[in-house]
Amino acid sequence: MPIIQSLAGDAIRWLTWLPWWTQTLALVAGCCAVVLPLHGVVFRAMQRAVADRSLFWRSLVSRTHGPSRLALLIVSVTAASSAAPLSWDVRIVLNQILVVALVALAGWCCATALHIATVIYLRRFKLDAEDNLLARKHFTQMRILERAGVTLVALLTISIALMTFEPVRQYGVSLLASAGAAGLILGLAMQPVLSNLVAGIQIAITQPIRIEDAVIVENEWGWVEEINSTYVVIRLWDWRRLVLPLTYFIQKPFQNWTREGASLIGSVFLYVDHRAPVEAMRAKLSEIAAQSRLWDRNVVNLQVSDAKESVIEIRMLVSARNAPQAWDLRCEVREKMIFFLQTEYPGALPRQRAEWMQAEAAPLPRQEPEIPRRAA
Repeated sequence: MPIIQSLAGDAIRWLTWLPWWTQTLALVAGCCAVVLPLHGVVFRAMQRAVADRSLFWRSLVSRTHGPSRLALLIVSVTAASSAAPLSWDVRIVLNQILVVALVALAGWCCATALHIATVIYLRRFKLDAEDNLLARKHFTQMRILERAGVTLVALLTISIALMTFEPVRQYGVSLLASAGAAGLILGLAMQPVLSNLVAGIQIAITQPIRIEDAVIVENEWGWVEEINSTYVVIRLWDWRRLVLPLTYFIQKPFQNWTREGASLIGSVFLYVDHRAPVEAMRAKLSEIAAQSRLWDRNVVNLQVSDAKESVIEIRMLVSARNAPQAWDLRCEVREKMIFFLQTEYPGALPRQRAEWMQAEAAPLPRQEPEIPRRAA
């Protein structure tokens, strides 16, 4: 700071022949021209220094790029303004701008600190692990709380920046003193936003859904891809995206297939003839499951779940480690069991029975003998 002020004083002595506003602009532009390239050199040196470090350090350096540059600009402009020949009114305006920039810098640093703290906390959890229930739980909590914290920091930063202006501060004080209809109207207008923010905090605490949960919502099956401050993004099985407000998961019912664990039991139904060999099918199901890499060695079962006029219903249960594997295992069991019946027991496949009955011959109608007429 003293070095910058001394250099700015030397520059002012060289620019005394120019008008005061030209001297000020030239001085501020010169300080920025010196500080910005210097910051770029230092930042690139830091990037090279952490290039071989972990992802956390690389993310930390990249996140501090903007706040550190803004901080250097505030310092350089403050030093230049203290040496520039400014009038009292212009100096007040410039100081007000610098105060607002300082408040914005503080808010930016708080948001960056929240992100860095979240990254540090989540480094111990891996979403790509086979049993990632605990990781999904903590990722969901921290991501929602981080977004809520960033939103709160942004609101506080804007409020403090506005309160640095005297007219706004007086209006804020009078608004807080009167409190009445304006606060009620503002609360009603912001009801959807506030309800989603409260729902986000409630989801972070109770966790009815987590990141990468398998859910059925609006008759669509998919995974929870993002949980933002006001909405949730569901990645559907066919790569579409379903976007729903946070309040949906508080107010409406939905299915969560991985609420307590990733393992699932898949069901396969077949309709076969009454003469189907149930015991042979049960043994074949155990063989199919044992040979499959998708089965988790927990549940395998076959039962006759219903009997109708022409077919019987066979229900086969197999378990898998997660929802995608459960779906693939169900398809595999269905294909192989149908092939088994086609090759080994073709008579077990459903068929329609009909009985043809020949109708009895109807008796011929009796004919009366024709009486010949006598000639006249």
